[in-house]
Amino acid sequence: MQELTHFIDGKHVKGTSGRFAEVMNPATGEQIAKVPLATVEELNDAVARAAEAQKAWAATNPQRRSRVMMKFGALINEHMDELAELVSKEHGKTLPDARGDVQRGLEVVEFCMGAPHMLKGEFTDDGGPGIDLYSMRQPLGVVAGITPFNFPAMIPLWKMAPALVAGNAMILKPSERVPSTSLRLAELIIEAGLPEGVLQVVNGDKEVVDAILDNDTVAAVGFVGSTPIAQYIYGRAANNGKRAQCFGGAKNHMIVMPDADMDKAADALVGAGFGAAGERCMAVSVAVPVGDKTADALIEKLVPRIEKLKVGPYTAGEDVDYGPVITAAAKRRIDGLVSSGVDQGAKLVVDGRDFSLQGYEDGYFVGPSLFDNVTPDMDIYKEEIFGPVLSQVRAGSYEEALKLVMDNQYGNGTAIFTADGDTARDFAHRVNVGMVGINFPIPVPLSYFTFGGWKKSAFGDLNQYGPDAIRFYTKTKTVTARWFSGIKDGSQFNFKAMD
Repeated sequence: MQELTHFIDGKHVKGTSGRFAEVMNPATGEQIAKVPLATVEELNDAVARAAEAQKAWAATNPQRRSRVMMKFGALINEHMDELAELVSKEHGKTLPDARGDVQRGLEVVEFCMGAPHMLKGEFTDDGGPGIDLYSMRQPLGVVAGITPFNFPAMIPLWKMAPALVAGNAMILKPSERVPSTSLRLAELIIEAGLPEGVLQVVNGDKEVVDAILDNDTVAAVGFVGSTPIAQYIYGRAANNGKRAQCFGGAKNHMIVMPDADMDKAADALVGAGFGAAGERCMAVSVAVPVGDKTADALIEKLVPRIEKLKVGPYTAGEDVDYGPVITAAAKRRIDGLVSSGVDQGAKLVVDGRDFSLQGYEDGYFVGPSLFDNVTPDMDIYKEEIFGPVLSQVRAGSYEEALKLVMDNQYGNGTAIFTADGDTARDFAHRVNVGMVGINFPIPVPLSYFTFGGWKKSAFGDLNQYGPDAIRFYTKTKTVTARWFSGIKDGSQFNFKAMD
């Protein structure tokens, strides 16, 4: 049994608590490692060491810091397949999907190579008589990233790259279910030239999370996970005087207008609804066709596509569509919600319950499910299922469909499929959701924009990555300067006469 470690001061360090969490292979249901759960004392020690290391790192000029990102990006590319396999082994996603996980994190590292441009301040010459004003963006000190299981590479990279390039030290607390990818990324960034102690990987559970939130040295916290925990972390961080960006759950809708290309809409829904076994905060879990004719046509297109989906372990090849869900408990919850949908009157068109894969009976595989005639009062609509379940809610008009999206408590992502530019433009302008796709199912912006939801999908006023990340991980200092006449006017050899 492999015993994993923390990563402190550039070295692997064994845990001292005596407490461990099981790291499972979700495809087989077997334990593949155990990860130590840190104590409050271990966390506080890691923070204190990071604070010392951060001083020299902050004093390193921005261009040198960006060169570390350049080397780090090169190493991620070099080790892409290795990192993808680590992701797949602990999360279960297919290898192509795992490479995508790493790639979307790498893109943020690439953006951070240009960070000196965003870290430079502003200057006004002669803001008053002989008065200049200028601003500086300076690092916060020690910051923390608390990351989820569903993107073992991408979200740790989204957190660490902007925080580090801005001159901070970071405490990274990855999900205890998928710790290995973060530990390997920590090794690679040290190889890239990051000074020891500037990135500390501390594994743990709620005890460590609370210790991070209560540690006076930690100046900011970034979190991705469920909405209740996001709200808890945001509140406790704010109460302790820390800035926080906390991203929670989602219930992403895709509106399908009567004029949409039904084949493209169906392809998009299958990919966005069932990819990564639905374990994405940007998954499309609700299809909203406008009109019964559209709804019937969409179901007709969806069923054969869903029935063709290949579910299996990542080791089964590049053509696997999706793998297992993360835990046995997640599988039971998904199956329970599907049953509740049937009990509450939804039409189960494709039933993924009782799915079994020969040779992997103990794995956490869930077959794809498709519902029709779902209504907003049903549990399968109200709850984030986080599994391979697509619900179709029929709408009588565009306005009714838009109202469904607008009234939902979540506001992470949404999409509309239509051939009409006026409808698309109206939707983009009016919808109260942070990321909008037009004929595009998972509208995750590129790294030089910024990622963030609205409503109960996000807490905090700044988004992840892009320019917002640089703003979040720095504070502004503004200087007003005036210099009196000095030596440029020549030497003074005589004492000024007394008045």
